[in-house]
Amino acid sequence: MKPSIPKGTRDFSSQEMVKRNYIFDTIREVFRNYGYLPIETPSMENLDTLMGKYGEEGDKLIFKILNSGDFLDGLKDKDTKEMGAKEMTKYISEKALRYDLTVPFARYVVQHQNDITFPFKRYQIQPVWRADRPQKGRYREFYQCDADVIGSPSLLNEVELIQMIDDVFGKLNVPVIIKLNNRKILQGIAESIEAPEKMIDIAVAIDKLDKIGDDGVRKELIDKGFDNARIDKLLKIILDKSIVSVGDFNFEVSHNINESDARLAVLASKINSDGTFLLPEVFVKGKNELGYIVHNVKKLVSSIKIEVDLSLARGLNYYTGTIIEIQVDRSRCKSEFTSSICGGGRYDDLTGIFGLPNVSGVGISFGADRIYDVIEELNRFPQSVSSSTKVMFVNFGNNEAQYCLPLVSELRKNNISAELYPDAAKFKKQMGYADDKKIAYVVFIGGDEMSKGVLKLKNMTSGEEKEIKSDELIKHIV
Repeated sequence: MKPSIPKGTRDFSSQEMVKRNYIFDTIREVFRNYGYLPIETPSMENLDTLMGKYGEEGDKLIFKILNSGDFLDGLKDKDTKEMGAKEMTKYISEKALRYDLTVPFARYVVQHQNDITFPFKRYQIQPVWRADRPQKGRYREFYQCDADVIGSPSLLNEVELIQMIDDVFGKLNVPVIIKLNNRKILQGIAESIEAPEKMIDIAVAIDKLDKIGDDGVRKELIDKGFDNARIDKLLKIILDKSIVSVGDFNFEVSHNINESDARLAVLASKINSDGTFLLPEVFVKGKNELGYIVHNVKKLVSSIKIEVDLSLARGLNYYTGTIIEIQVDRSRCKSEFTSSICGGGRYDDLTGIFGLPNVSGVGISFGADRIYDVIEELNRFPQSVSSSTKVMFVNFGNNEAQYCLPLVSELRKNNISAELYPDAAKFKKQMGYADDKKIAYVVFIGGDEMSKGVLKLKNMTSGEEKEIKSDELIKHIV
């Protein structure tokens, strides 16, 4: 039988891992610079910890783990013919692979609340699993790099997270667009079409707008009980670009909504069918929160590109305020990548599900696998991360190898990665090894060099070769 791995998973070569670690190290460095501390949680959680936190569609994508031993034991004396998959699952599975890092984090906070100083700023870089249909940029096993702050409702946390996003993608040399919305705005829109109780259904549907189009969203909403008149009004609001661009959206924070300016009146008139300019209170609150965030971000990061997108919903149930999504800015680079590469948002009471109410949190998650695909597509990995070894010593025999060992050790003590080829193999084979690993420098020390106390150093990029004293090697490695 030919060996294989499950669809949606991948092996990673040494070269790929060097590049992936470059991404992880870059993100980790930014997290630390902003005062975030690392934690880890188990790969598996109790199933009831995860179920019901991601919406009906998210629950379907959770990888369940069969109970140990006779997993059918719980079904004895049950009429399985009338059971659906959801009903049957609770008898045969008590655990599941984590779907994301946010819900396990909320569980962690509640479980360890007496050991935590609030507000608690944590980062976490670990794999997650989703039983999704594999496709380009979408895997069943992938890494998330999360940063969350919990225990503070301040919008300055959102401002800080956006600064972190800008820092990460600036260091990775990936131009991005930061898209923003607010769940309170979506709740206001739901109220304006007289469907406040169906905000989650609306969010889940419009979150797929880019994938399934207007007709697909319409069909999904009809299946959820919406009539065409309400859907028409909803799509008009969501798709009207004149009210979602930064230029036309009023970002000024105003506590006196009745005296809002003409732009707000235009926005109101497009939402209300009765001719009034009154907006649902929750909509106004969401708009003001967005205004505060954008106003402060633009003072701190002048180069950042921000779009307010009313169709941005992020279908997860637990978001209550700001929602963030990052896409590659295709106007500034030749990228075919259209999926989001980072996202997040505000959740006001996720810990309440586990018994600790009224603890607000906000976080972001970098999709390391998608970021890797983008950097690879744009050919923007620095040449310095192509290999873990900077210097290789050619092995000409036992005496020469013994002579080289102290030099190799000295380079390592000075944080220069180095290796001695382990066998006195043919010269062509050793140089082929250096080429394949993209090693920057190769050192040759034969009998003549040993007697003179010198070595030959070859720059594998330029092809330049020079003879230097053995004790001067470090200063010639750039």
